[in-house]
Amino acid sequence: MYTDTEGIVLKNIKMSGGRKMLVLFSLKYGKISAATNINEKGRSKSTLALRPFTYSRFELYKNRDYYNINSAEVIKSFYKIGEDVDKYMYASYILEFTDKIISENERAPQLFNLLIDYLAALEKRSKKYATLALAYQIKALLLSGCAPEIKKCVCCGNSNDLNWFVISEGGTVCGECLNKLKSNVNETLIYDVNFGIIEVINYILSNPLKNLENLALNDKTQEKLKKIMHQYIAYHLDIKDLKSESFLME
Repeated sequence: MYTDTEGIVLKNIKMSGGRKMLVLFSLKYGKISAATNINEKGRSKSTLALRPFTYSRFELYKNRDYYNINSAEVIKSFYKIGEDVDKYMYASYILEFTDKIISENERAPQLFNLLIDYLAALEKRSKKYATLALAYQIKALLLSGCAPEIKKCVCCGNSNDLNWFVISEGGTVCGECLNKLKSNVNETLIYDVNFGIIEVINYILSNPLKNLENLALNDKTQEKLKKIMHQYIAYHLDIKDLKSESFLME
């Protein structure tokens, strides 16, 4: 069966005989693996469409057991990302992260659109790439049903005295419940969030990514939020030690 779909290449794996296996985040089918013998050298429209950070339309042959990419054409090339090494690494990091949080053959149109918005915003951005990456991750967690609870205490439901974020509990905890938890929770999973972390997370969750193009957190807040989200994602999704993360500059 022949079909087509919009998509972005998440991963490119070389095979024998000049073929490649691509991990494709498609709008119509979700994450799929698709083989192709399109030569990566040259400037044909199909070759250009398979390049990193390119939003493309793919013509596929779909069998019961596999997909094959017959041709492709560019819808939008975020080529400026490839001209800046820091942008390139943050885009690579988010593609790797996205690959980890989505399942094979499960449609995720909202996350797909979020990824397009991220690449568009990153291409325009001139600083604080880490802030934008954090915003994407937090919004991706929401779409995946794994966002932290920040409106109330995850233990008792109280909406007051929410000065603590406990990784293992999945969100904010009031002072009274924290005292009960301390003997059973590793202290490295407990964060004081008095200086605005919760407000930042709430702001990110409440606004489209397109509206966050100019959001730039100060260094202290950015590093604190980065540490919290890194631990949160590792604890609840078992996603850690991403290859591209070691190359990030901010």
